[in-house]
Amino acid sequence: MGNPHPQKPNGNGAVEQYDAIVIGAGVSGLYQLYKLREMGLSVRAFEDAGGVGGTWYWNRYPGCRFDSESETYGYSWSKELLQEWDWKEHFSGQPENERYLNYVADKFDLRRDIQLNSRVSSAVYDEDAHQWEVQIEGGQRARAQFLVGAVGILSAKYTPPFEGIDSFEGLSFHTSNWPKEKVDFSGKRVGCIGTGATAVQLIPIVAEEAGHLTVFQRTPNYCAPCRNSEVSPETQATWKASYDEIHKRCRETSVAFRHEFDPRSALEVSEEERLELYEKLWMQPGFTKWLGNFHDIMTNREANETFAEFVRNKIRERVHDPEVAELLVPKDHPFGAKRIPLETHYYEAYNRDNVKLVDVHKAPIDRITPKGVKTQDAEYELDAIIYATGFDVVTGPLTQIDIRGEGGQSFKDKWANGPRTHLGIQTAGFPNFFIAANSAFCNYTVCAEMIAEWIADCIGHLREKKLSSIAPTQQAEDAWVEHSNELASHTLLGDTDSWFMGANIPGKARALLLYANRAPEYRKKCQEAAASGYKDFVLQ
Repeated sequence: MGNPHPQKPNGNGAVEQYDAIVIGAGVSGLYQLYKLREMGLSVRAFEDAGGVGGTWYWNRYPGCRFDSESETYGYSWSKELLQEWDWKEHFSGQPENERYLNYVADKFDLRRDIQLNSRVSSAVYDEDAHQWEVQIEGGQRARAQFLVGAVGILSAKYTPPFEGIDSFEGLSFHTSNWPKEKVDFSGKRVGCIGTGATAVQLIPIVAEEAGHLTVFQRTPNYCAPCRNSEVSPETQATWKASYDEIHKRCRETSVAFRHEFDPRSALEVSEEERLELYEKLWMQPGFTKWLGNFHDIMTNREANETFAEFVRNKIRERVHDPEVAELLVPKDHPFGAKRIPLETHYYEAYNRDNVKLVDVHKAPIDRITPKGVKTQDAEYELDAIIYATGFDVVTGPLTQIDIRGEGGQSFKDKWANGPRTHLGIQTAGFPNFFIAANSAFCNYTVCAEMIAEWIADCIGHLREKKLSSIAPTQQAEDAWVEHSNELASHTLLGDTDSWFMGANIPGKARALLLYANRAPEYRKKCQEAAASGYKDFVLQ
């Protein structure tokens, strides 16, 4: 099994041949490689990074951790792995997450089929041979019948094109490309641009170390307490004895967590009963506040407002300066319409004498200067700037690769107005190209496993039937896009400018980038597509 080609690119211009190529060696890519190799295929995974782990390799910033419960984020497909691995925290931190994925790569001997430091620059479909030719930066080429993009949804970092950004004389960091070595902020004047999920994890830690921290906020978020803690031996033993039940529960809930929405409406209960539930949810760890709430907080603006105001008041209680508190309170979008960051002592950071909050919605950043950040009304001298400015989500990781399908059509052009797929897995006109990135609105690993398994089964079907290619019909793709948009229209997700809608990237078409259906319904649609003999696909 596998194909033991050398780690270094060949120097003779020869094109390496495989049955399948996987782009990426993160959570999805590792499992996809395992599944395809288990079928007897020769597979090569090309990974841009210097190690495996995907997002957990790149995002080393202080405070980076799961916001899914550890026992539900880990892989479910190996019972042996589940029994061998001990999670140290309920919401595991980046160092442990990276160790876990390295442990998986070693345990299942995946490294021999992974080539690191290998960024895929292009992938071109050869219609006559029914094969994809992939080019790596540096010139190495490889071909395969099947190509899987396991690039994740949060891997294309975004830095706003601030004027003068290269003129800054101090230290600069983007949170998703953080140095492996510890960065010492002791006594330094640090600026953090952005207050999304990443910054919310990072700011309390940097605030404790820096001489002074200036936070540049454009839009406040509803942040909910993470309530992380260490995993006791008793809890660890309980998990190991009940992983079957844990994963069964995850497969049954709307978003593949252990949480499930309350079937009641927020508006059908008394205010006293409503507040009692909100207080109870608020004291629980993780996304319970979001995903265990009344079902209509995500579909009814009036219902949503009852919880949004509850959260605003929780923020006001924790921030001593009323003016700063009001800057941190979201008023322009519903709770949950943007990604809900989980925080630990985030709001308390603004009570520190060495932390200043700057409202760049009121006075936008004008430019980066050699000495720091200049807004429209002041200049802030800094020794270090942290860009916590997020990602070109879902579409960016794929469209930054020059992918060419039938007739030489560009994948980037095809997706110019938002994702165009059937089932989120394949795009018409791009045969044998599979997208193993979970864009369903659910727990990443649980859904990513299902997608990797669907892709492996589909490839197995083609090989069994001695077929050369598969791609969805244009009609199936059009219907899926219409269906996805229809689902989105019944939620509050489009009621704000968020990365869910691609609105964080200037010029990016506004479209919901995630599939807003219940996870069991999504899984059912994928199963039905396969059970029908792939009737909505062109098989050759």
